Amino acid sequence: MANIDQDLNYREIICKAVCGKGRKFSQSTHTITPSHKPTSILGSWIINHTYKATRSADDSVTVEGRYDVNIWYSYNNNTKTEVCTETVGYKDEIILSTKDEHATGKDLEVSARCIQAPNTLECTISPNGSRMVIQCEREFVCDVIGETKVCVYVNSDAKPDEWEDKDWDYGLDDEDVEDIDQFFMGELEE
Repeated sequence: MANIDQDLNYREIICKAVCGKGRKFSQSTHTITPSHKPTSILGSWIINHTYKATRSADDSVTVEGRYDVNIWYSYNNNTKTEVCTETVGYKDEIILSTKDEHATGKDLEVSARCIQAPNTLECTISPNGSRMVIQCEREFVCDVIGETKVCVYVNSDAKPDEWEDKDWDYGLDDEDVEDIDQFFMGELEE
């Protein structure tokens, strides 16, 4: 009989929680063909990065995105300059390194964050001299959010009425509260 009473002291609660996590660092190389034969590379940068993440059937997350590659180069024996812009796409498969095997339900949400925005590592003129080769890097982390079960202990000896009307005294007066730095943990959300 004691086991039945013990079992009644625990409850399974179904809640939303992070059921999977993953992280991936990627490098890619793009070959750009400018309108003029380049003499030298003066600079390169990436702008207008967009992406979306979807869950794949095989316990991974697919991040598809694109960005604009800009290369400032000289041509005509370093007498003229131009900026060449090209939009390139990518597709990264992020394997979930942490998974909750007890996750229930099929409606899983995917959240991906770019923790290393795409940037250029190096830009060179190709060996044939008519193209430019740019190396880029980026990094993502992702969370898969779904329903899972949490087991909690229920204290059957607790008397909620005793807690409800209790006037809690934390030993603080108005002057103590005024000295609290409200921005200690960062900006407050409105």
